Amino acid sequence: QVQLVESGGGLVQAGGSLRLSCTVSGTIFSIMTMGWYRQAPGKQREWVASVTTGSGNMKNYADSVKGRFTISRVNANNTVYLQMNSLKPEDTGVYNCNAHRTWPLEDYWGQGTQVTVSS
Repeated sequence: QVQLVESGGGLVQAGGSLRLSCTVSGTIFSIMTMGWYRQAPGKQREWVASVTTGSGNMKNYADSVKGRFTISRVNANNTVYLQMNSLKPEDTGVYNCNAHRTWPLEDYWGQGTQVTVSS
């Protein structure tokens, strides 16, 4: 059974930092594209950042977080991280980790971790 377990959320003041972690078990982590998504109250879930597999480990970010957030992965630990700096109140939401592979199709989600940024 595949499990994604997020941690690291919490309450922080605007301008502060948090580091989210997502540890994956039950699948081959190194071949999965990993991503972070978030959902603010009353809004749809949105993509935040992703990192691909292989030596390239291409990273992509939503415009709203570019320059402030950094995604990284450590395959030896089956873990993906999201370093969030210069946090803003609009970053508040539930952050979910996603593991994805296109072929064969595999798509898994974590349970989410709450991030609250106070002004």
